[in-house]
Amino acid sequence: MRLTALYIYPVKSLGGIRVPRARLQARGLEHDRRWMVVDAEGHFLTQRELPRMAQVRVRLVGDRMLLEAPGQEPLPVPLAAGEGRPVEVQVWRDRVRALHPAHPADRWLSAFLGRDCRLVYMPEETRRAVDRDYAPEPGAVVSFADAMPLLLIGEGSLAELNRRLAEKGEPPVPMERFRPNLVVDAAEPHAEDGWRRIRIGDAVLHLVKPCSRCVVPSIDPATAEKGREPLRTLAAYRRGPDGKIYFGQNAVPAAESVGAVLEEGAGVTVLEGGAPPPPGQRPGTALGA
Repeated sequence: MRLTALYIYPVKSLGGIRVPRARLQARGLEHDRRWMVVDAEGHFLTQRELPRMAQVRVRLVGDRMLLEAPGQEPLPVPLAAGEGRPVEVQVWRDRVRALHPAHPADRWLSAFLGRDCRLVYMPEETRRAVDRDYAPEPGAVVSFADAMPLLLIGEGSLAELNRRLAEKGEPPVPMERFRPNLVVDAAEPHAEDGWRRIRIGDAVLHLVKPCSRCVVPSIDPATAEKGREPLRTLAAYRRGPDGKIYFGQNAVPAAESVGAVLEEGAGVTVLEGGAPPPPGQRPGTALGA
C-alpha cells in the first residue's frame, strides 16, 4: 500500500491544503490546526454552527497562509504566531492557553462569518492531552483538532460510499469532505478498521479509535449548504451500536516517530492488526459507559 494524499488544516474548520510532504509532530502534522476561530468568550467555532467557514479557503505562501473567501480581499496570516496576548480558550471539554495576536484576521473573519470572532494560536508550551482512555503512550498530545492528532481514511472506504451513492442516483463526494490527514490506497472498504499499528515511511502510528462523523461532510464548501448526503447513506451501513456514524480511523504518532517526514507515495505497512473495540466503546469499559 501507499500513502496517496496528505492534508493539513492550519485553521480548525477552515479549508484544508494538500501537501506533498509534512513533518510529523507529537500533535500531528506540522502546522495542522494550530490556529482556531473562537467567539468573544473564547469558545471554539466550527462548521457545525457556522457552515460558511467551509467557504474560507487556505493557501500556503512561503511562511504564511492566505485566507480567501467570497467577497473578501485575500488576507495573509503567519503560519506560526511568535507573540500575542495570552488567553484561555475552550475546545470541547478542554480549557487551554492560547495566544491572541493583534491581527486584522479578527475583523476579516467576523465580517465574513457574521459574528464576533477571534483567531487564536496554540503555542509550543500549551500541552493539550489526548483522552487518556485512548492515549497509546504517556504524554500523548493533540492540537486544536477535535480529539486526535491524525485522521486516516482508505480509498476503498470512499469508493464503497460513492458506489452506494451512485446506486441511489446521488453524486459522488470527494475525500476532502471528510477532512483526513492521511489517505492510503487500501482497496478493501474500511480495511483501516482492522489496523492497530502501521508504518508509513519511517513513522509508526497507533490507530486508536474509529472516527465518529458530525454534519461537516454534508456541507458543500462551494455554497455552505447542508445536505442529507453522504450521512444518510453512511447511516445505513456505518452506524455503530451507540447510534453514531463512523468513517475513518483516528491515529496517534508513536513517540519515536516525532520528527519523521511523511511523503506522498511512501509505503504503508500494517504492523499489527486486530478487531477494534465496538464503535463507541472505550477500551476497558462497558459499552455506553
